[in-house]
Amino acid sequence: MATQEIDHERAVPSAIDPVPAEQLDRLTRQLAETAEHYDRSGEFPRANFDLLAEQGLIGLTVPRELGGRGAGLGEALRVLGAVAKGEPSTALILFMTYHYHATPTRARTWPAAIYERLARDAVAGGGLIGGLRVEPELGTPVRGGLPATTARRTADGWAVTGTKIYSTGSTGLDWFSVWAKTDEDDPRVGNFLIRADSPGIEIEPVWDHLGMRATVSHAVHFTDTPVPVDHAVDVRRPDQWAAGAGDPGLAIWNALSISTIYDGVARAARDWLRAYLNDRVPTNLGASLATLPRVQEKFGEIESLLQVNRTLIRDAAVRHDAGETPAAVEVNNIKYLVTANAIRAVEIGLELTGNPGISRKNPLERHYRDVLCSRIHSPQTDTILIAAGRAALGN
Repeated sequence: MATQEIDHERAVPSAIDPVPAEQLDRLTRQLAETAEHYDRSGEFPRANFDLLAEQGLIGLTVPRELGGRGAGLGEALRVLGAVAKGEPSTALILFMTYHYHATPTRARTWPAAIYERLARDAVAGGGLIGGLRVEPELGTPVRGGLPATTARRTADGWAVTGTKIYSTGSTGLDWFSVWAKTDEDDPRVGNFLIRADSPGIEIEPVWDHLGMRATVSHAVHFTDTPVPVDHAVDVRRPDQWAAGAGDPGLAIWNALSISTIYDGVARAARDWLRAYLNDRVPTNLGASLATLPRVQEKFGEIESLLQVNRTLIRDAAVRHDAGETPAAVEVNNIKYLVTANAIRAVEIGLELTGNPGISRKNPLERHYRDVLCSRIHSPQTDTILIAAGRAALGN
């Protein structure tokens, strides 16, 4: 049997308090034990976040001066990769909190007292935050347009009304960062920070998707939900948002985190497949499937795809942490390539296993359903490739 690789041990290094590889390997195994349960139940993986809190990993990217580890992108990806390999929905929810604390142009530009509160909550094992941006009519704001969700000025602050869909982490978050427009004559648009236990919030359990079921990405309805005046944390004119849309710091955290999460799914599938191929000994063969040249060839293809993924992610993260962030077009190309490679790697596993691979008693079919969800994350393939083509053509 081939020597099993500990993927996160070879991941991007960090100079700041790296989490021991043995701890991450153990975390992966612990999360994997209940991954099937959360896939079948579609419930928020609370126990997983309790475990992450116990290990001090929720505040990983919070600055040191506020009690966090101050981890950069490379170290955050090591942890996200280990979590995703165990249970990817947990990793996707965790990524959002990491992102808010790690990108200076986002939460750190908020009022200092508000940001410090969220940061210290994360260090204490809570403070989970998610961005609620997608709407039934608008879709994702990445493609333009103003949200229907509206913040109305009141004597005490704001009142937010509207509906958000595909709200990752909905029932388990502590804070919603809600993308809304103001009701002013010349509307501004931006983020309104709302506590999840605020009045006027209803979560409609509509998330029933192919994979990533424990992300509980339900619809969230706001009806005159009160928001303190200073919790309109980043509200600008629409043209000002357009001018900052190409911030490479935001793009690289999104692209590489999404890439790492779904690469982690593919690696979990690869590990199960390796054990299956070595253990399966057909009576007419007298040896394991792993001894067949055709099987070895296809497994080698999986290894090649995952090697490319690791190299692309690691190179971009190292450059970013060194202060040389790649352009948004480049990192989005990485997201496109890595997720395509991850899907293909799991597909090869299905080709090699046949019926056992799509049986619900084996995790490979769950890994395949999960990895297919990589295609829907913004920016999507058409946006990525059009941008890459325009840049290459000089348009």
